[in-house]
Amino acid sequence: MPAPARNPDGPVAVGYDGSEPSRLAVRWAAGHAAATNRKLKVIHAWVWPVFTKNLGPVKGVEGSGLRHAAEATLQEGLDLAGSVAAGLKATLDIDGVIEPGLPAQVLRSAAEGAGVLAVGHRGMGRFLGQLVGSACLDLAVHSPCPLMVVRYPGRPGQPIAAGIDEEPRHAKVVAEAARMAAGLNVPLQLIHVAGDQHQAPHGRHAPLRGKELLDQAVELARSLAPDVPVEGILLESHPVAKELLAAAAQADVLVLGAHHREGHPGSTVSSALERALCNVLITR
Repeated sequence: MPAPARNPDGPVAVGYDGSEPSRLAVRWAAGHAAATNRKLKVIHAWVWPVFTKNLGPVKGVEGSGLRHAAEATLQEGLDLAGSVAAGLKATLDIDGVIEPGLPAQVLRSAAEGAGVLAVGHRGMGRFLGQLVGSACLDLAVHSPCPLMVVRYPGRPGQPIAAGIDEEPRHAKVVAEAARMAAGLNVPLQLIHVAGDQHQAPHGRHAPLRGKELLDQAVELARSLAPDVPVEGILLESHPVAKELLAAAAQADVLVLGAHHREGHPGSTVSSALERALCNVLITR
């Protein structure tokens, strides 16, 4: 399936379910929207209509009912975003969206036209936590825009890192990382973990590998963001995911491309979602 059209300057969308990871995601999204002068869209997936029809208020109990609880959760997310903007002394245009359905389907639909979609890496409680955890994997493949999986508070001033591999999509990864580094006015690190150069195919039509591939990526990044300091980092140890995550441990964000093989984002993305020591942006 071809990647959907996206708007790089579209709003920052964020999923909120009341959990601590989603609070972290709203804080990141509000800060990023303020830093890049974009709108913010806070999205709440109202899951209970999927499982029950008893959604209204309890008779005689004011402010009760699952619908009221969902609305209160969304408002909590909107208030949190507003408090972040106030703390930054920024004027932020914030919209709220509440839709019935499972997290992945609601977030996919509501993030159409967004520049980036931010989510926490886990949800609240065992049951909803599993729903949101599985939503990360689903969105890593099917999100209509780059997916930011927020694992930690942002690290202002720290570089944006990007994992570069031999896949044709690496130009999109470079472009996304360069755009983010330029928007935040921070350096960019391009990291490539080289394979076995002795077994690499040779010839005129062989794909670029190793230093040649990295040099091309650095050149592209500099052409896209001429004011951003760009560093190329070439590693030759393995396994790839372990070396890449270690090299990006001090970055603010690690940008990766998803493989989309049989509905799975690939082993490197999966490892990053579980073990990265920074936030992870997955682009398509």
